[in-house]
Amino acid sequence: MSTLFEQVSRRFQASHGTAPGELWIDPRIHAIETFKPAAVLITLTERPRPGMLLLHRPSNMRAHPGQIAFPGGRLDPGETAVEGALREAHEELGISPQDVQVIGTSDLYRTGSGYEITPVIGVIPPDLPIVPNPAEVAQWFEAPAEFVLDPANQHTKWIEADGTRHAFVEITWYDHRIWGVTGAILHNLARRLNWND
Repeated sequence: MSTLFEQVSRRFQASHGTAPGELWIDPRIHAIETFKPAAVLITLTERPRPGMLLLHRPSNMRAHPGQIAFPGGRLDPGETAVEGALREAHEELGISPQDVQVIGTSDLYRTGSGYEITPVIGVIPPDLPIVPNPAEVAQWFEAPAEFVLDPANQHTKWIEADGTRHAFVEITWYDHRIWGVTGAILHNLARRLNWND
């Protein structure tokens, strides 16, 4: 068992044993009655300064083209969130499930597009060979966990959609603009793990 796994597990257990604090909620969900289950894998790389793997969706995808995301997607029938997140990470980035030490699942995030996403947190070895699936991944990168999980780097921005202004979380790391669902999940996870304390 890795040192990072033990450290993050302690933070995870301490924070997830209590009611969540101020979590980001998509205001559009109130008009949705049923949600489709989905999961994403939040990978922390075993380094002195751990990183987090993220990917750019291809610009020709039907849903969320060009956006930055975690590996993940809709669950198959009968699949748990952990199983789905590991399957998607393997399909999208070539990460073998046996290379992931799963810590646990964090707060559900419901989206305005009708998905209920379970973030699955896990630790992976550094410098795993990544084999992106070009149909689902235009580019992948590893951002420092200490940066993306720092509330000081998570900024509230506004967008006009369907005649209504909506707030969203934006994190900019070099030329990578992380926002939307991914920004919201990072916002919530930052408040759970208190990474930089």
